[in-house]
Amino acid sequence: MAVLQVNYMSQALWRIVPLQVILPADKADRQGNMLPVKPFKTLYLLNGLHGTCTDWVVNTRIRRWAELYNLAVVMPAGDNSFYVDRPESNNRYGEFVGKELVEITRRMFNLSHRREDTFIGGLSMGGFGAVLNGLKYHETFGAIVSLSGALHIFEGGENITGHDEKFRACLFGDMDEAEKSDKNPRVLVERLAAMKKENPETPLPKIYMAIGEDDFLLKSNHVYRKLFEDSGFDLTYIEAPGDHNWDFWDAYIKQAIEWLPLGEGSEGMGSGNIAVKK
Repeated sequence: MAVLQVNYMSQALWRIVPLQVILPADKADRQGNMLPVKPFKTLYLLNGLHGTCTDWVVNTRIRRWAELYNLAVVMPAGDNSFYVDRPESNNRYGEFVGKELVEITRRMFNLSHRREDTFIGGLSMGGFGAVLNGLKYHETFGAIVSLSGALHIFEGGENITGHDEKFRACLFGDMDEAEKSDKNPRVLVERLAAMKKENPETPLPKIYMAIGEDDFLLKSNHVYRKLFEDSGFDLTYIEAPGDHNWDFWDAYIKQAIEWLPLGEGSEGMGSGNIAVKK
């Protein structure tokens, strides 16, 4: 299992940015024979507020599941951005994760270029970013994973920080204007539903949502559950015991990966010469 630290010059963010990349390119059988590989299905996985690109590798067993299912995982640093575009400060985070990151990693690595093999996901703030940009770039991503998604931004009732109003304004600008724009996932859901009604060939990403029963973001996830269902999306929604923490995310990133169209897992020699199994 190759775990890579990548730094490259982002045009969308206009600076050097770090990535963590999991690439099961060195998978071998018990005799040490390298297993054949084809272009990897890929999950672009976003961190939450206060986090960084190493969070998923440090706090979950994502390496294990990626190796088992031959899945490449690309993890950028979200920088408390909520993954929205702020072009006035050269912080086009939506364009970064939804377009540029896919293009540059496909140039760097042996990744599939097919929509049905390309997925975006995240936790909390990253769940918001995955939903927002998975919908905005629906022709790129075949599936969206939101774990404890911070989908309350335009729904009210739940704060994201003690400096809530100022923080939102820094990210989204005028909130009344942002609410009517493509910075609001609801706008994108309704827009895609209308496009699908007009043209049945319009591709809609499949959606996986999971949230803990004690999570403070539960109310807004209920709202989006109904919104996706009413809008005709293929939704898998899980509400289970748990809270807004790594115990929940570690358990449900495994569930989400098993939900993705990856095929059967295959055993190989993992770290420490331990065979990886389900």
